[in-house]
Amino acid sequence: MEEKKSLKERGVKIIAFVGMAGSGKSVAVDYMTEKGVPKIYFGGMIYKEMKRRGIERTPDGESEKKFREEIRRTEGKDWVVRQVINEVYNLVEAGQKRIVLDGVYSWTEYKILKHEFPGVLTFVAVVVDKSLRYKRVAVRPERPFSLDEIKERDRSEIENLEKGGPIAGADYYILNNNTVEDMEARLAEILKEIEF
Repeated sequence: MEEKKSLKERGVKIIAFVGMAGSGKSVAVDYMTEKGVPKIYFGGMIYKEMKRRGIERTPDGESEKKFREEIRRTEGKDWVVRQVINEVYNLVEAGQKRIVLDGVYSWTEYKILKHEFPGVLTFVAVVVDKSLRYKRVAVRPERPFSLDEIKERDRSEIENLEKGGPIAGADYYILNNNTVEDMEARLAEILKEIEF
């Protein structure tokens, strides 16, 4: 029986974007998907399971936050990432060689992904000065946050979800203090360097 080739031998490459709310991760992910790279959205796993269980999503995101923390508490900190890994293998079996992961939240997820996809996974952190990030989330069209809301979101993600770890452990950084074009130019440099 022929041994199955590793993802690296099959030429698969995965890029995962990490960052705090309002850092510009979605813009980076959109840049990739516009080039035809399929994405797997971590939050989508939460939304799918909420729908399956009949839990309504509230406009303020509170029901999602509670469910995200609850499912990690009841099913394990690795619940979301297990769903994501299955999706990655489904895409690879369907012939995809380039995949984007959107929204790694926790240090647990980071470690599991690094272990599961050695040699094919690159983490990119999108970072921005905090005061600028807070201004941006206040005026964004989708799910804007007040100053108190974004501070609480940051606290919750850092304390409850260990979100700082994946940002600190990223392979590359994009400082997103200027224009979208500047951010995309830096991302293009990274993609060239990793031959994505």
